[in-house]
Amino acid sequence: MSEATDVVVAGAGVAGLAATVALSGAGARVMLLERKPYVGGRAYSYLHPALDEVIDSQHVLLGCCTNLVDLCRLAGSEKKIRWYDAIPFLEPARDGGEARRSDLVPGSLPSPAHSMVSFLGAPMLGVRDKAGIARGLLEFMRGIPASDDEAFSDWVRRTGQTQSAVKHFWEPIIVSTLNDTFERTSTRYAAKVMHESLLKSAEGGRLGVPAEPMSEFYAAMVKLAERQGAEVRLRASVERIERVDGVWRAVMSDGAVVSGKALVLALSFEQTQRLLGTIADPSAEQRAVMESFGQFVHAPITTIHLWLDREVTEIEQAALLNTRIQWMFNKSRIRRSESGEHYYELVISASHAELKKTREEILSSAIQELKMFFPAAREARVVRTGVLKEARATYSVTPGLERFRPEPDACGEGLYLAGDW
Repeated sequence: MSEATDVVVAGAGVAGLAATVALSGAGARVMLLERKPYVGGRAYSYLHPALDEVIDSQHVLLGCCTNLVDLCRLAGSEKKIRWYDAIPFLEPARDGGEARRSDLVPGSLPSPAHSMVSFLGAPMLGVRDKAGIARGLLEFMRGIPASDDEAFSDWVRRTGQTQSAVKHFWEPIIVSTLNDTFERTSTRYAAKVMHESLLKSAEGGRLGVPAEPMSEFYAAMVKLAERQGAEVRLRASVERIERVDGVWRAVMSDGAVVSGKALVLALSFEQTQRLLGTIADPSAEQRAVMESFGQFVHAPITTIHLWLDREVTEIEQAALLNTRIQWMFNKSRIRRSESGEHYYELVISASHAELKKTREEILSSAIQELKMFFPAAREARVVRTGVLKEARATYSVTPGLERFRPEPDACGEGLYLAGDW
């Protein structure tokens, strides 16, 4: 079976969905192919067979993600986002008491001073910590570094950041957003995160948490694309691509062929590398892109899912300090769930160590850490648990990677690239 269209898009992650919506909205006939039975790419959710629950690794939006926010608004899914102006930073409780809380919240001062009042008053940071952070932010206010060669770990040492500033400020923000250690993170991208989310505007730092499972959240973009005339096929795995008489052909695992004047590969870098390798006679530009993939590496995320017999906190989301866990999401409150069980999701970014640990080790540690912040958790009964390890959750913005990141049209001949990398 062979079908023809204007554009074939391979991959229904956020980039593939965005491309499909944009192209179909401009009047092109688009066929979107996704090998999985659900959309979202790395920001996906699925029915866990043992838990009989739809789980995901919680991905969030920031107000500075203006293109994604606009796409959500266009698709009508923006109303499914819970927006938070304040971000609570919690320190472990002492002597059985409550956790100490510091809120970073924008005030009435103009940017970039809009968070200054809450920052200066944050009890999680001492005077020396705040002075070092202020020096660092002042450097980023002058501009984002042109080069990406410096590791953020070197920047931290160069600017004299204190250990407390690193643990209570830089790590919760940078590791959570870029998902890797400081040694494997470029200062350029750390600066971009701080500039866009903290310094540029109050709106840029707003935290948006989808109130429904990720694949359900992104399904609204599928519906929008279909209303615009696009066709979306799930469980459609592209095994190879070829160019015949000026037309790109995507050959599926079942032998079916979809052809188009243009082809968009909106896949992870290793999947893109594999498909480019199936081209019989790749151009010099296509070979150069394939060679660049040797510089890319993955970073993992581990998510712990806990259902407890009682609510242990009214806080809906918070950064947890001095632990392996970076973030807590109170999914029952975020989703406005009325069930008798209370669902919490604990996220460990850059979870290289957890990849080597057993499920039981990860669970035991996470439950003990949760009790350090919320005294009520010490009396709660754990009803169900789940651990989701994603070894290839994101790519890492390693120092020096920028020169190897291809432009969307780097392959030429109507073959385009899309994706976070």
